[in-house]
Amino acid sequence: MSTTEPLQARELDVRPALRAGEEPFQAIMDAVSTLAPGQSLRLIAPFRPVPLFSVMANRGFAARDRAIGNGDWEVTFSPVAAELDETAGLAIGSSPSAVSWGAPIEELDLRDLDPPEPMVRILEALEDLQAGDVLFALLAREPVFLFPELAKRQHEWAGNFDEAGATYRLLVRHGGGSAH
Repeated sequence: MSTTEPLQARELDVRPALRAGEEPFQAIMDAVSTLAPGQSLRLIAPFRPVPLFSVMANRGFAARDRAIGNGDWEVTFSPVAAELDETAGLAIGSSPSAVSWGAPIEELDLRDLDPPEPMVRILEALEDLQAGDVLFALLAREPVFLFPELAKRQHEWAGNFDEAGATYRLLVRHGGGSAH
């Protein structure tokens, strides 16, 4: 094995703990804390752990998930530092492909609304868009509760605060999920 090969992902199967009625969150966080720099975590779960995506994004990890049968899911959490350098300046969890998205076809200024209204308005607007369409929104705060909803609907997002740190700028690309 050469030294230039990536580190092997650490695997954690939480299915036995969940079957035993245990909450695996602390075991997952313990596993993350023991990862070597640049190392990924491969998680096996009996469901798609959507709420964990934003928790891990806030810790600097991007998620790649896939169904592996019998209702089970494999999610690989990789350090964002290992992602494309083109995303510099975007919030952790932003889609690396955002640099190649087209211009937004809809723009929303939601800075004057209180939660959860901005999230509701963004999700409603996305229902009227087609796969690949991009929406742009201005928000008064980072929409942390929106991110898992976007992932659940297979939409991608990229965002960051403006230079003053007062406005969160969000791009969302419709991924084809949950359209009517």
